[in-house]
Amino acid sequence: MLTHITTVSFSPTGQTEQLVRQFGEALAKRFQAEGVTLSHTSFTLPEDQDIFRFYGPDTLVIFGTPTYAGRIPNKALPFVQQLFAGDEKQKTPAVALVTFGNRAYDSALTELRDELEKKDFRVFAAGAFAAAHAFAAIGKEHPTTEDKKTFEDLLDAVERKLRGKAPLETVVIRDNAPVAPYYIPKGEDGQPAKFLKAKPKTDPEKCDHCGKCATVCPMGSINPADTDKVPGICIKCQACIKYCPKKAKYFDDPRFLSHKAMLEKNYTRTAPSEIFY
Repeated sequence: MLTHITTVSFSPTGQTEQLVRQFGEALAKRFQAEGVTLSHTSFTLPEDQDIFRFYGPDTLVIFGTPTYAGRIPNKALPFVQQLFAGDEKQKTPAVALVTFGNRAYDSALTELRDELEKKDFRVFAAGAFAAAHAFAAIGKEHPTTEDKKTFEDLLDAVERKLRGKAPLETVVIRDNAPVAPYYIPKGEDGQPAKFLKAKPKTDPEKCDHCGKCATVCPMGSINPADTDKVPGICIKCQACIKYCPKKAKYFDDPRFLSHKAMLEKNYTRTAPSEIFY
């Protein structure tokens, strides 16, 4: 019997969290008469990345991550694997959601389903929703009218399955094709663009050293005492750039910029969102 809905997200720039929250809130309204409650959980920031969470079979978990290189962000994957667990005997029902920046979600949704299933969740529905890209100027038209319809269609399917008497079964995504290797970013010349070591720079004329960038970095990689320095790992999530009130953070790595330009040249079409149930 469903008694609670919770949303869980890794969402450096907020788009994925917004998606899962909206889905959870809309679904909770449909079960309001039954007294179903709702809560939200995030493991985006370092202070939330060492808390283990268990969910029983009466809780529906709506779990979301963004797509990085066609997969779950590799630095977030250990958190998915280690911080969350469902009920071993009865399996905790779950919906897997990913966002992707108008290029493609590749294997991200399949990987998220598979990882949750390993932790005793029963992922019976899933969706990949196109969104504005984190750093390239593509996908800003999302959510489109079609995206919103797809969102509602998934809501309908989830409600129908939860109210039905049939046992929940693991959702089939793209004919159960296996998880593929990470997407290799390319530059304008079509060659691999290797920018793993690229880190954000700071414009000294704009920065007032408020420290906001350090507080929003999901890897805790920016030195709060000297925000010009990024001694830790950078996952190119763009949180420091998006949330800087002075717009003082930027990337100038030529390989990174070449990949950005390639995306803006080749992925201007409106990518469709896809759902599975």
